[in-house]
Amino acid sequence: MRSRLLIAAGALAIAGPAHALHPAPLVEAEWLDQQLGSDGLVVLDVRSAIDDGGDRESFEAARIPGSRYSSYTDAGWRETRDDVAGLMPDVADLEALIGGLGIGNDDTVVVVAGGTGPTDFGSATRIYWTFKALGHDEVTILNGGFAGWQAQGFDVASGSTDAPEATDFSGSLQAHLLATTEEVESAREADEPLVDARPPGFFTGETQSPATRAPGTIPGSANLPHDGALVERDGAYYLEPERLNANLEALGLDPQAPTVAFCNTGHWAASGWFQLSEIGGLENVSMYDGSMAEWTRDDARALQLADRGIVTVGELAD
Repeated sequence: MRSRLLIAAGALAIAGPAHALHPAPLVEAEWLDQQLGSDGLVVLDVRSAIDDGGDRESFEAARIPGSRYSSYTDAGWRETRDDVAGLMPDVADLEALIGGLGIGNDDTVVVVAGGTGPTDFGSATRIYWTFKALGHDEVTILNGGFAGWQAQGFDVASGSTDAPEATDFSGSLQAHLLATTEEVESAREADEPLVDARPPGFFTGETQSPATRAPGTIPGSANLPHDGALVERDGAYYLEPERLNANLEALGLDPQAPTVAFCNTGHWAASGWFQLSEIGGLENVSMYDGSMAEWTRDDARALQLADRGIVTVGELAD
């Protein structure tokens, strides 16, 4: 019941008015339209190849007026280390990236993904999580992304844009939002909730990502598919808190228990983290950025498959 009440409150926050400097985690196009041009408001368009070929060319062809562009896949929001894709870069590298976009610590950032499918919602949530992990709480996501903005008939700008004037941005790592492999192992041993945000085929082991060495999930995990609460309207995808409410109630998660969200490379996991923490109201959620790509690096680690039960990575890896 508590979970239901928390999500109902989140839904009200999305629908109701929000102050320009203190938006809800998820805002609607009407809210953003009213706030455009406000001092300290930065609209950050993060379209990339994930969303039907989005790139700077797409951004210059049609964008929210006054928005700035940073490719989710190419600008340095994630990096590969030790053959593990999708890891959070060093704080200093992210400070340089964000400051180079002209975003300072006093700015409110509205993250805008393509909105063309459930997976690109993960682009917005991963960048949202990154800001939060750096201690910057003035960040929100546009529900429906650019596709939703355009479908609803709001003003669209076009043409080339000048590079923003760089500024200083200072981050402070919020370690409680970032789960390490060792912490995931400890959570498993302590029977703390682990939430796999991948589609069911990955969870059961029927499907395997090329980023991982073996199929399956972390034993004892629950499955909250990243796309389960997203619905399509007029070609744009929106997160619906009511659907999320039903999905979370079905899992029966303790809203106060330490909970870790993961996927293959920390992309869908960011969507899971956002849904659990920012909309679902769970109080202590972290994200495992290494996810199954990192978990399966060790042959001795356990995996669970629907048709084989619990095995080790070494029994399955090529």
